[in-house]
Amino acid sequence: MCGIAGIVSLEGRPVSRDELGSMCDVLAHRGPDDEGYYLGTSAGLGMRRLSIIDLKTGRQPVSNEDGSIWVVFNGEIYNFKDLRQELLARGHSFYTATDTETIVHLYEEYGTACVQRMRGMFAFAVWDERRRELFLARDRLGIKPLYYAEVDGRLLFASELKALLQLPEIDRRLNWGAVHHLFTSLYTPRSESIIEGVRKLAPGHWLAWKPEHPVRVEQYWDVSFEPDYSQREGCYADQLRELLEESVDLHLVSDVPVGAFLSGGIDSSSVVAAAARLTAGPVKTFSIGFTEREHNELDHARRVSSHFAGSWKTWPGTWMSPLATLRQSQPTWCRSWRPST
Repeated sequence: MCGIAGIVSLEGRPVSRDELGSMCDVLAHRGPDDEGYYLGTSAGLGMRRLSIIDLKTGRQPVSNEDGSIWVVFNGEIYNFKDLRQELLARGHSFYTATDTETIVHLYEEYGTACVQRMRGMFAFAVWDERRRELFLARDRLGIKPLYYAEVDGRLLFASELKALLQLPEIDRRLNWGAVHHLFTSLYTPRSESIIEGVRKLAPGHWLAWKPEHPVRVEQYWDVSFEPDYSQREGCYADQLRELLEESVDLHLVSDVPVGAFLSGGIDSSSVVAAAARLTAGPVKTFSIGFTEREHNELDHARRVSSHFAGSWKTWPGTWMSPLATLRQSQPTWCRSWRPST
């Protein structure tokens, strides 16, 4: 996971590098490999990077050919190689091999509709320096986090709440309704956060701002729950298997070694089995075991790993109460703290 942050002055004023730096400093646990900044006339972008694709030249922020459009990005675009070929055919030039640069040129080509062409998990910010326009987007399922606030003539955004709390204009008053949801359901409602005035960009949504216009948030995707009874049951099973293997295959694209979390349940076991078939070899797997028998699934994971895994590493864990977990995980806890984000 990486961490992104940014400040846009809606009144055209310059942005402080020190403020951006303080936001990114508290995101260092999300991106220990590198940091980078862009400062325009009235906007600043910052990021902390965990390097996965193009380790040498993939430093962010990344720009288009003439440096007029910039992006910071957390996530992975799994179909970026196909998109890259399409964009090259349309005349775009690339100076890195990253999926990040694909976003810049997709935005140039399709504007806000660029997200419709991406397959992956992502939260990103695009700044058009020439037009002074900002575009934020979050993936369909909300795997990657993104928070934002509009206050005192500035639009602020970051991967985690704590980055926004580094800025003096963010009021630390709690949103008690959201706090209630957090402690009872372990999540906050769709666009709310536990801080008054700070919102989450909801899954499958984008945000756009340009001068003389209010901030605009729109939904670009939603899941369809309409049942389809047109085929026999076996066809759906075959389609599920095909979709799973296609998805796992896309996830295996990386310039660093790839492994899989393995709980021993149906979902993680299916992912490991698909990865083993697709790579024609053993898969590195990682599991957590618990001393409490009712929480321990290592026996299931062991059977799966013995069949598919080349190496299996386990870590001991002990069940903790929610309050104890909260104490231990500070100061880095966030809704995005979980491994998938």
